[in-house]
Amino acid sequence: MIGYTTLGVSNMDAAKTFYSALLGKKVLFDGGRIAMIGDSMSQPMIAVCVPYNEEAPTPGNGVMVAFPAGSQDAVKTMYDKAISLGASCDGEPGARIPGQFYGAYVKDADGNKLCFFDFS
Repeated sequence: MIGYTTLGVSNMDAAKTFYSALLGKKVLFDGGRIAMIGDSMSQPMIAVCVPYNEEAPTPGNGVMVAFPAGSQDAVKTMYDKAISLGASCDGEPGARIPGQFYGAYVKDADGNKLCFFDFS
């Protein structure tokens, strides 16, 4: 089981606001250069951080964080919310594997790729 996934960001305040609002979760720990966002420290979390080496954050090619939405309508809701919070479209909501996987893709302000999905 995953404890947390970390995304490198360039603006901690903006990232904490974006991910807290997008996911409806709270900042559980704020250590200055890293913050953990979720429901509980004992459940999976998303962490945002300024890279330890103090170099610019860069998203990895092929790296993506996927969030289960629970339904196709919820996929669209999360996608729309991310866009309204400043994310850019990287794939509008739709069937990726017809009858099996429905997803939408966005990139946050730092280029980190996110997926909202539902297995139908």
